[in-house]
Amino acid sequence: MKRIGILSDTHSWWDDKYVQYFSGCDEIWHAGDIGDESVINRLESVAPVRAVYGNCDGGMMRRRFKAVECFTIDGVKVWMTHIGGYPGKYSPGVKAMLLQEQPNLMISGHSHILKVIPDRMLNLLHINPGAAGKQGWHVVRTLVILTIDEGTIKDCEIIELGNR
Repeated sequence: MKRIGILSDTHSWWDDKYVQYFSGCDEIWHAGDIGDESVINRLESVAPVRAVYGNCDGGMMRRRFKAVECFTIDGVKVWMTHIGGYPGKYSPGVKAMLLQEQPNLMISGHSHILKVIPDRMLNLLHINPGAAGKQGWHVVRTLVILTIDEGTIKDCEIIELGNR
């Protein structure tokens, strides 16, 4: 059983609430637009981090992370990218990659819009954790925490961090 903290679009913003909410997590996943490397370093002091770079991330983040990560954790295949769209409106080329990889869980960021949507056609759960940082047009900063247990995704929590 793994407890996972998910965030995106920090854009170099740090909030001590990340530590508060992610302190019990086995891993933290960042879905891009990280900004400054210090955000990742501070998250790594809480739990191991998996991340992808976003369209606003510079060379350091692009050298450290990939555009797409695909991995399996406790029986769940995860596919993560920054600009992925969502069920019914995937970004160009994403649906083909999802059909090829056949993940159970898709994580993306970019839109700053929190979404948790099942895709019954592709048999996956899509999660966009919204934006955890202050840059952008979103009103409320958000995180997601969930549990992965022997192939099951459960106990999905939406955390509101406060207004941008």
